[in-house]
Amino acid sequence: MRPLRVLTWHVHGNYLLYLSRANVEFTLPLAPGRPGYGGRGSTFPFPERVRDVPAEAVRELEFDCILFQSRRNYVEDQYEILTEEQRSLPRIYLEHDPPQEHPTNTRHIVDDPETLLVHVTPFNDLMWDSGRTPTRIIEHGVSVPDKVDYSGQFAKGIVVVNHLRKRGRRLGADVFERVRDEVPLDLVGMDAESLGGVGEIQPLDLPQFIASYRFFFNPIRYTSLGLAVIEAMMIGLPIVGLATTEMATLVENGVSGFVSTDVGMLAEVMRMLLANPVEARKLGEQGRRVARERFSIERFAREWEDAFSAVVGLATREHTLITPGFGAHP
Repeated sequence: MRPLRVLTWHVHGNYLLYLSRANVEFTLPLAPGRPGYGGRGSTFPFPERVRDVPAEAVRELEFDCILFQSRRNYVEDQYEILTEEQRSLPRIYLEHDPPQEHPTNTRHIVDDPETLLVHVTPFNDLMWDSGRTPTRIIEHGVSVPDKVDYSGQFAKGIVVVNHLRKRGRRLGADVFERVRDEVPLDLVGMDAESLGGVGEIQPLDLPQFIASYRFFFNPIRYTSLGLAVIEAMMIGLPIVGLATTEMATLVENGVSGFVSTDVGMLAEVMRMLLANPVEARKLGEQGRRVARERFSIERFAREWEDAFSAVVGLATREHTLITPGFGAHP
């Protein structure tokens, strides 16, 4: 059988790269300068079955499914670039985040028993009021280069957050600055320089860059489970972070890292890791095993193939992944 044909938007590049491991043909609308319409771009090594099409030409194409990835996609974009017939196709809304208004009482924008709402963590599914919309959880799948290994040679922690200063308390800007006063930390990400950070590191270069740091610190109070955290675990960095959202289920204290809502305690843990590189490596190795089991890219691709097949009304298809090495950053 031919791969299913899915229209989606380029919202989260790293996620889309991992999603392209599924045996599906993705079409991305292209309209330069318009948010979500950047097409393939040049940052990520997408396979050939992820292709661009001018946004004005989308109406002329045939698809099996529409994959929404943002409120804008659902509220505005579909009415601007899709025909009425295309809007009635099987559809999935991929929700990347927990609710940002009230944490427990926010009704999701999708209220449709014929649309599948996919959450990326069990915590997100728990917190959203999804109403009558059916939901499914597909946890992240991640692949990192085999040749990148943890060394921990830098007696510093690394923090990876884009636009941390602008995003403020929710992403833990104050937590980062408080801890940095006590423990050496480097910050990377978009606009990291405004907080005295290193700056942006290209996604394909990030695994190699962070592998030399002693530990990975996640100061975020409230957001989804970041791919950067999982990628760091896959490399073997010990994780230190706030015991909030899905992070509370990811790390077992003293086994695969440390999480707590006590920031002072976390700073003590970081000082211990700086003084004890052997213990840091041990924690990182155990965390690496957890990440490889829970966030397998093969499981992720298979579950997405099942989700697309389910909404299109097909029986479970034979899963055909592309070359196992694809997606590992060169």
